[in-house]
Amino acid sequence: MKAVIEIDQQQFDVDLSKPMDLSIPIRNNEGVNAWYVDPSKIQPQQLGDWVGSTEKGASVNFNQVLFNPHSHGTHTESVGHISSNAPTINEVLNSYFFRATLVTISPILQEGDFKITKDVLQKALVDIKIHEALIIRLTPNTEEKKSINYSNTNWPYFTKEAMQLIVDHNVLHLLVDTPSVDKENDEGKLEAHHTFWQTDKKTRIEATITELAFVPNKIKDGDYLLNLQVAAFENNAAPSRPLLFEYSIKF
Repeated sequence: MKAVIEIDQQQFDVDLSKPMDLSIPIRNNEGVNAWYVDPSKIQPQQLGDWVGSTEKGASVNFNQVLFNPHSHGTHTESVGHISSNAPTINEVLNSYFFRATLVTISPILQEGDFKITKDVLQKALVDIKIHEALIIRLTPNTEEKKSINYSNTNWPYFTKEAMQLIVDHNVLHLLVDTPSVDKENDEGKLEAHHTFWQTDKKTRIEATITELAFVPNKIKDGDYLLNLQVAAFENNAAPSRPLLFEYSIKF
């Protein structure tokens, strides 16, 4: 399905029938996990003797879903994740198409941790046009990312200086394929989060971070249109489905 989408007074020709899905779905008792919580559950609701399953005699399948958006599957979060009295993700995100840049980065080993440093990021962004959405795919990039339990793995993370560079490029929507932009155990400092949202200055309330995305290797680095679909939860984070589209500029 062909469409013309306008962003910042510029029109783009897009084939909406060819999305590239960057999301990891929430599954029953399996799939990606983080932050030391139990696996997600999708189970028939039981009300007294009635069980919401056609296999068990009910006329409908009536499942309840138990999950944590920060732990199970791709999610998008607002500054409310780290601040009090901040707007929810549902209040923050009120437009859904953005120009996006996809870049692949290899973290470096420093002091026993794999890090995305300012130098590494600068080299990756040389001669690249950075748009309001930035998608960072880390290497190695394997299918395991869609089912790994990240708890106690000390995943790669962004240094404060690297995150400031992202802010300096005016990125409003950052998408990564790890459970957090910060170190798994940093004693609650959350320097990358605070830097991204500039909480010690003028907080960037309109900005979002999407974590636990997965970018298949067949998708090449470059420019895309991003459709950031986020479930309507009045919470600091919600499950999300980022979709990428190739485009041409309409003159």
